[in-house]
Amino acid sequence: MISMDTVWARIKAHEGETFHQVRGKGFTYTIVGASLVPEGINQNIPRSEFEKALGLLSLESTVAVQDLRGPSYIYAVLMDNRIQKEDAWGSR
Repeated sequence: MISMDTVWARIKAHEGETFHQVRGKGFTYTIVGASLVPEGINQNIPRSEFEKALGLLSLESTVAVQDLRGPSYIYAVLMDNRIQKEDAWGSR
């Protein structure tokens, strides 16, 4: 299984790029400390939430991560090809 450090490094490397939620809404994010902060909303998503989601692979939809903070953002980031790369844990 891929390490959270590797996934977090990929997430950090794509800071400021546009990602898309399931319904197509685009967003960018910044990394502040150990949190991802989506632009335009008043919340941050701790790295620990991404780590919890990583344990739920393979994600078929946002349903598996609904109990986490910012599930649609977590899903959009983790399912993106820039983050998955050759590890391909999702179906999106």
